[in-house]
Amino acid sequence: MTKPLRIAFMGSPDIAVHVLAAVAEAGHDIACVYSQPPRPSGRGKKLRPTPVHAFAEEQGYEVRTPKSLKPAEEKARFAALDLDAAVVVAYGLILPKAVLDAPRLGCMNMHASLLPRWRGAAPIQRAIMAGDAMTGVQAMMMEEGLDTGPVLASEETRIFGFDTAGSLHDKLADLAADLAPRSLDGLAEGTLTPQPQSEDGVTYASKLTAADQRIDWSRPAWEVDCQIRGLAPFPGAWFHWRPKPDDEPVRVKALLSKLSDAHHDAAPGTLLDDALLVACGDGGAVRLKALQKPGSRAMEAKDFLLGNKVDEGTRFE
Repeated sequence: MTKPLRIAFMGSPDIAVHVLAAVAEAGHDIACVYSQPPRPSGRGKKLRPTPVHAFAEEQGYEVRTPKSLKPAEEKARFAALDLDAAVVVAYGLILPKAVLDAPRLGCMNMHASLLPRWRGAAPIQRAIMAGDAMTGVQAMMMEEGLDTGPVLASEETRIFGFDTAGSLHDKLADLAADLAPRSLDGLAEGTLTPQPQSEDGVTYASKLTAADQRIDWSRPAWEVDCQIRGLAPFPGAWFHWRPKPDDEPVRVKALLSKLSDAHHDAAPGTLLDDALLVACGDGGAVRLKALQKPGSRAMEAKDFLLGNKVDEGTRFE
């Protein structure tokens, strides 16, 4: 490792905690941690800090949670840290040019995709939802554009047919935690040269919306399977089910699925057996492996079926 660098860490969710811990364990001086402000959470709507905020306080780091970095006083406070570099991981705020330019070596972002594919807010989920075979983590030097900066270093991983956003998040968190300290060393020593991103293959991982979550059984089976796995465990893809013909529809989350090789001519949404094999619109099918009813815990399909009568021929809306 090069001599310790004076670092500001900027991040909010769990994946960023892994990187912060790795950068600190590598011996770098964490001058300050920036994270999103605490937000109401749970039934009591109590203010809850982000995972990075909570971890940083446990470690005794100074934590700052500005709503914006655009005010002149926030830019001045950041510049006054006299940093060698900033490490950014899913922070959630735009960094103004004055902030990007303040550290001696610049601001390095750990991004959870293989750029220029999936620039933006939800790269892990979008990669699975699109059926991508590969993804990874890249150390990228930040500039004013959205994830447009040159890339320092990369680590790749395969996306398997059983991966969910949760399992892929954990794999990428490990890769990012390993790559970040090495990338910092290479940046400081001049052994890594930032390479411009290709102008071909640019895609954007837009924020997830309510429209992304509702399952349309008329879509091809592979798309339904990727949607379910890409949104699990949160926020979850859902469909409507009427336990009895005259009942109001119940919104059920599908939290895990498996693409089937079954073929059929049934209407989309029809159960092809009594073990939650659901017909899709291309003659294919998906088998639901984990589900969650409102007000209930998530459960495996076999446990769901113990308490819910769902027979072959049932139609999910």
